Amino acid sequence: MEVKIIPTRKVVILGVDKRQLEDLAWCASTYGVNRLYWIDGYLLCLEVYEKSFEHEIKTKEFPISQVCYTKLPKHSKTFEVERGIQLPIVNVSEMSIFQNLLKAILKAEDENTSSPARES
Repeated sequence: MEVKIIPTRKVVILGVDKRQLEDLAWCASTYGVNRLYWIDGYLLCLEVYEKSFEHEIKTKEFPISQVCYTKLPKHSKTFEVERGIQLPIVNVSEMSIFQNLLKAILKAEDENTSSPARES
């Protein structure tokens, strides 16, 4: 038997927004997201459509339609959105795909905050 590992070569994020923790969690719970991701002091919510996996198989490019993020210094296993509504939080700090996602998000944030405002 042959086993071949082919890592994702390219991830394309179509939208990124920094959010307040409560807003991110409420949006995730009402949208039907079943988990949030924690990495190195940040909480991520990813919107990924099922068709993204098919697209990756065809093009070797994995699209993520939206990533929202916020600072969350300490990992916990769940976040209580409201009484009775909890979202699990997965610690993905050791996963290279999430390390690269966070690096790209923080780089984009840094570029957006350091560039002068554009005039219309």
